[in-house]
Formats: sequence, structure tokens, C-alpha cells
Amino acid sequence: MTLNNDDLLNSILESLGRIDNIKVDEIPNIDLYMDQLTTFMDSRLRKTTRHPEDDKILTKTMINNYAKNDLLPPPVRKKYSRDHVILLLFIYYYKSILSINDIQLLLDPIKEKIHISEDENLSLADIYKEIYEMEDDHLNTFRDDIIRSSEVSKTMFTDSPEDEKESLQMFAFISLLSYDVFLKKLIIEKMLDNFAEDKKAKDAALKGELKKSKEKRKEK
Repeated sequence: MTLNNDDLLNSILESLGRIDNIKVDEIPNIDLYMDQLTTFMDSRLRKTTRHPEDDKILTKTMINNYAKNDLLPPPVRKKYSRDHVILLLFIYYYKSILSINDIQLLLDPIKEKIHISEDENLSLADIYKEIYEMEDDHLNTFRDDIIRSSEVSKTMFTDSPEDEKESLQMFAFISLLSYDVFLKKLIIEKMLDNFAEDKKAKDAALKGELKKSKEKRKEK
């Protein structure tokens, strides 16, 4: 039996509540070999895929490519730490909307926190925990926004024939959601471009300071 648009949306929103993002305390605090790492990620993220029976979460090839592209530090004696897992989780959520270069730009300052003791400064685990502790509140706000867009779509094509109205309203709803994603992606890209320009300027200033310092030493 085919669900109508309202029933389908309610079913989807209900399923989102069953997606349990990985808490920092649930991440193994022991180093993992590649097979153990992929098994853990697969078991915890399978529900987030479109086709759970077929889709790949993280393969060995993906993880090796992330390391080659400097998104992920290389394993230590073929083992991956909890910090590696946290970085892979960030990459997993980013990769559907950001390019490899953008992800690298975003993660570069975060990777400086890798292997920092939780007793010193702000660790990678601290950053991950603070972000994902907000997930429940964010999910509730997200649901409200989705329902609001759905209600807007129901006010459209009201004069269309009954056999077309529902499909047209679904098209309108998906278009509204797609435009929302487009705008958010645009904002993210603009922010990353600005971040890249700032980083470039800071690197150039640092290079200039080092050059001046070197020239002064030569003068002496």
C-alpha cells in the first residue's frame, strides 16, 4: 500500500528519532585495527544510509584515501585511536555536501587537537562531545522546520485536479527542501572561502615575519 504524503513524512520523521548518533563515551577508548574500525562504524551508522542493505559506510579504501589526502593522520602501528574515529565521523557527515578540499580546510585546525590529553586544553573528544550534545535540540528544531515546509506545500496547487494535486504538492515540498539545502550549502562554502582567505593572509604574514627574522640574523 502506498502512503500518502502526510503519512510518509510522519514515518520519515519518526525514523529520524531512531537514529542514535554515536556519543563520545560509546567510542572505543582502545586502538583498533582496520577491520575492527570498519565493523564499529558499520554497526553504528548503518541506519543513516539510504539503502542499508547495500550502501557502504566506510571501506578500507576510503579510509586509506582519507589518509593519503591528509584528512586523517596515518594509523600508529596499523591501529586507529579514538581520535581517528572522531575525525572519521566528522568526515562521514561532511562528505555528502563538501569537497575533499573543503573538508581538509575545515578539519586542519581540529586535527591539531589529536592525541591531546583530556586533562590538557581542549581535546578532540571535548569538541565532538560539545557539538553532538546539541543534537536532540537541533533535531527538534529540524522537525519543526520540515513540518512548516510541508504545510506551505499544502497551500500550493490547490486548484489542480485531485489526481495531480498530491504529486504536485510533493514536488513543491521536495523543491522547498532542496532550496533550503542549496542555501545552507552556499553559506557553508562562503564561510569556508572566507576562512581560507584568512588562513592564507595569516600564513603570508607569518612567512614575512620569518623572512625578516632571518634577514636580521644575517645582518648580525
